[in-house]
Amino acid sequence: MARQIIVNATPEETRVATMEDARLLQVEIERARERGLAGSIYKGRVTRVLPGMQAAFVDVGLAKSAFLPAADFFALDSRAAIDAVDRDGSDIDVARPVIAAADEVPRPPIEERLKSGQEVIVQIAKEPIGSKGPRVTSNVSLPGRLLVYLPTGDHIGVSKRIEDEAERLRLQEAVESVGSPRGGVIVRTACAGVPKREIQADLRLLRNLWRQIATKAAAASPPALLHQDLDVVLRTVRDIRVMDVGRIVVDDRAAYARIVEFIDSVMPRWRPLVELYDFDEPIFDRYGVEGQINKALDSRVWLRSGGYIVIDQTEALISIDVNTGRFVGRSDQRDTALKTNLEAAHVIAEQLRLRNLGGVIVIDFIDLQHEADRQAVLAALGEALNDQRARAEVHGFSELGLVEITRHRRSESLAQRLCEPCPTCDGRGYVKGTATIAYEILRRIRRAALATRDVRRLDVRLHGAVASFLAENEPLAIPDLARELGIIIVLQPSAEASTETYSISAVAAVPDAL
Repeated sequence: MARQIIVNATPEETRVATMEDARLLQVEIERARERGLAGSIYKGRVTRVLPGMQAAFVDVGLAKSAFLPAADFFALDSRAAIDAVDRDGSDIDVARPVIAAADEVPRPPIEERLKSGQEVIVQIAKEPIGSKGPRVTSNVSLPGRLLVYLPTGDHIGVSKRIEDEAERLRLQEAVESVGSPRGGVIVRTACAGVPKREIQADLRLLRNLWRQIATKAAAASPPALLHQDLDVVLRTVRDIRVMDVGRIVVDDRAAYARIVEFIDSVMPRWRPLVELYDFDEPIFDRYGVEGQINKALDSRVWLRSGGYIVIDQTEALISIDVNTGRFVGRSDQRDTALKTNLEAAHVIAEQLRLRNLGGVIVIDFIDLQHEADRQAVLAALGEALNDQRARAEVHGFSELGLVEITRHRRSESLAQRLCEPCPTCDGRGYVKGTATIAYEILRRIRRAALATRDVRRLDVRLHGAVASFLAENEPLAIPDLARELGIIIVLQPSAEASTETYSISAVAAVPDAL
């Protein structure tokens, strides 16, 4: 069944959901005050070169300097990029040359090619995430509806997902026949079966866009924004052929008009796919999107069999634990473990896409004693991940029985986009126990009394639960401490949000009158 795109647009925020059989595959969220940066091209200035890291920092006018690795500065020709993409076997969204391929090309150290103060043209390859600034590349790529244009390249490549050799040759000839100016081109999967004239029109459009960017760069003083990719709505529309979309439903008339205008100008035959939603019920409620987004923020995901997976996202990596839960199987332990792991493999791939999780991912499947079973799980996981646009590589079972995945990440995860660190636990995911805080307060009382001369009284403001713990479990602690220190200790229970929140203030003794 063809997928459908559900668009919920307001002046402040736009949400685009990709659905298949009433199931949410992925959701993109873009806010007016913080537009996405990936794909944007800047003229920047090098602020610092780091020989020890073989990288540089570039000022592009954002809050944090951009990180430019040496492998992303020394331009590879498009042949190296195409070879790497073909090995990976995935389709291309923004097809900048693959960093892994850079290791195969001899190059001088970065300090011989870049100097502080030097002007460079770079493209955002990865959005700022957490405390890290954006990652950039000087290997610019311009994605179109059918092609990706690489201004610094000189070869033509075809997505490996187009397997028919005759079609591959036809597509390559269609691109070659356009002629100069030179530049690398990667033919996207969406080109399959498309008439030659449409392919050539897409290439001419991208080449003209690059000429405009280059002209603007010549006149601009860094830092300067030279080009910004389409917004989330038009990016989605541009890629509808790649995603096999059969319907686009939009709940905002202005957004609907923009989509229709865009489609009429570059892909008119797709016009019948677009519909304006005209019901009182919120569009994400009607299509069941809202509830599925909320579930995607939970750490636990239930499997149909009764098992479940637990997803834990940290700054360093993503850990996923697979459990049989309520599923006990019908035959033996081996069969139960294998069936649970096979189901979990597909659900894990779906959750990685839905939650936009990337980087290093470690999966603790249920223990499998037979090599054939392990290979079956790896095959299922690899197949599920290959059906996604983000590049992913499965590294197999480690000696500890864990499966490692590396998955391309260009932007914040869904949780990072929608959530913020918990004010109660300061983002740690846990809080100190009531007893721990109670005994900590007793130590702090002693420290405050000894640190302040002539203290007469200490007022302790603390959470009501902590005060209750002291009264019930340590009823003599405060009186004994007051007698030992020779002061008055007054507990002031409060309704603070966190049990960890407390304060101790000293009241000095009044000197005797002369």
